[in-house]
Amino acid sequence: MSSMEAATAPRPRAAGATATGKLGPVTLVAGLFVAFLALPILTLVVRAVTDGLAGSTAGASAVFAALALSFATTLVSVVVTVAFGLPLAVALARRSFPGKWLVEAAVDLPIVLPPAVAGLALLLVLGRRGLLGGAFDDAGIDVAFTTAAVVIAQVFVSAPFFVRSARAGIAAVDRDLEDAARVDGASEPRLFWAVTVPLAAPGLAAGLVMSWARALGEFGATIMFAGNVVGRTQTLPLVVYSEFQAGDLDASIAAAATLVAAALGVLVAARVFNWGRVLDVRAIA
Repeated sequence: MSSMEAATAPRPRAAGATATGKLGPVTLVAGLFVAFLALPILTLVVRAVTDGLAGSTAGASAVFAALALSFATTLVSVVVTVAFGLPLAVALARRSFPGKWLVEAAVDLPIVLPPAVAGLALLLVLGRRGLLGGAFDDAGIDVAFTTAAVVIAQVFVSAPFFVRSARAGIAAVDRDLEDAARVDGASEPRLFWAVTVPLAAPGLAAGLVMSWARALGEFGATIMFAGNVVGRTQTLPLVVYSEFQAGDLDASIAAAATLVAAALGVLVAARVFNWGRVLDVRAIA
């Protein structure tokens, strides 16, 4: 092709562009949907910053107490989730046993279950008149409508995210590397912590972050099973609801902006530490 022909040849059209160089319908629809997703959150944050609501109400007793309670309970719930969820993830990834599909369904169910239904189910089991409530009551233990109930609700709704992601990460570990470690004389516990866990770390980290984020934003199961008691069971999402119901829009916006900041922190951490699996749906497939 001569230089003249090359100069006059039609150039490939950019993706999403029309013949006139304008944005195509696909790009336009995509942009509108992004605006639909981002505009409400952006408006909330701008309102909190420009009106000075975050600074003026961040020290309010209810918001501060709820923030402290949220971080304390989510920390405990994450520890409990890892302690009990990691062995379950290993069993699902490495073992075959009768009824395995039922176990997997039980793990997946809280993800699709409405949170209010989850809270009601927990109340029917652990409440004073629940399935196990009598035994706890005889032992002098109150579970429902306590801080412990907040942790239980958070674990119930958030643990499946860790278990699914950890299972995927452990299943992806090359068995040949583990066999090589066995040949070198590594014991099973040593093999697990020195070989399997480091190789499955992206999946474990993804599940850990997603589980914590889900626990931090938990609302429905908490209010049904733990109630909404200031300083004892009222987490940050409950403050958003309570202050709005009470007509204090400023406090509600400030609490909501704090939750947005926490969620944004999770996304930033995922990018900074290259935890790509946190944002990859295949990590929990």
